[in-house]
Amino acid sequence: MTHPPIHQHTTFLYTRDLIATAHFYEDVMDLQLALDQDDCRIYRVGRDAFLGFCERKEAPVHPAGVILTIVTKEVDRWHDYLSGRGITFEKEPVYNPKYDIYHCMFRDPNGYLIEIQRFEDPAWEDVV
Repeated sequence: MTHPPIHQHTTFLYTRDLIATAHFYEDVMDLQLALDQDDCRIYRVGRDAFLGFCERKEAPVHPAGVILTIVTKEVDRWHDYLSGRGITFEKEPVYNPKYDIYHCMFRDPNGYLIEIQRFEDPAWEDVV
């Protein structure tokens, strides 16, 4: 027996400053706002994938252990696009042989690490 279908995926994270977070994801990243719930905002990052931020005073100031990974074949185009919008990258686009990926990394206003990544393994060709 297989599990019932999953139709969408949403990851929720906390922020202390929803206004700065909204500016970053809406105006810098240019993600579509899917739903505004006053203290939470949900963004579409793929056809059926979403990222939500909820304003909470107990949100970590320097979150650790979280990497938001955006998978795309256009890593360099994203790098150029975001560089043109003032993003400073912690890691410029580079091939990582251990994981067979091409990626770059930067942080959002909350300190969350964001990775823009392309799988180089041909087995992922049909997934992306």
